[in-house]
Amino acid sequence: MEGNDVYKTITVAAEGEYSEKRSKFLAFIHPVHTVDEVKEQVEFYQKKYYDARHCCYAYMLGHERKDFRANDNGEPFGTAGKPILGQINSYGLTDVLIVVIRYFGGIKLGTSGLIQAYKAAAIEAIQAARIIEKTVDEEITFFFEYPFMNSVMRIVKEEEPSIVRQGYEHDCSMTLRIRKGSMPRLKSRLEKVETLRFEDDGE
Repeated sequence: MEGNDVYKTITVAAEGEYSEKRSKFLAFIHPVHTVDEVKEQVEFYQKKYYDARHCCYAYMLGHERKDFRANDNGEPFGTAGKPILGQINSYGLTDVLIVVIRYFGGIKLGTSGLIQAYKAAAIEAIQAARIIEKTVDEEITFFFEYPFMNSVMRIVKEEEPSIVRQGYEHDCSMTLRIRKGSMPRLKSRLEKVETLRFEDDGE
């Protein structure tokens, strides 16, 4: 099983709530794909909960899970954004943003109390969301002469990629999408079809 071509994310936003010593933590999880989307969402919550003491967040982007950030928004360093990001990691999620709004209840929680509270709030939001698995897909475009259509279609039928585009200009052309782990086999089978050439072969 190719583990590197599957990732977990969410498709719809969800929210959770956590209270600790009269401090209230409102947690929101959103599907996001770009840093601009993250900024938009964070600004939205900062405006909506303008009277809250803190608006902390963390996000993770991309199936390789290399693009991430944690923001403490005025809480002691490492007590808010990091525990939120820690939960995104422990659930193996990506393409998500979690924002946690804190209304201060008058009693200080201390460093470990804050870490625990932000972690718990993030978990509430994650558990309210529906986590789905997506495959990392790749596309391939190629051209071939019409008489070899049957050979191509047999491979398509057996390997089960999705057909993104098909064209019948001078030559036939086709773009297929398939999960990353299955691409090498698909490509090596297509290479054996006469007259077939790939788009990146100096088109």
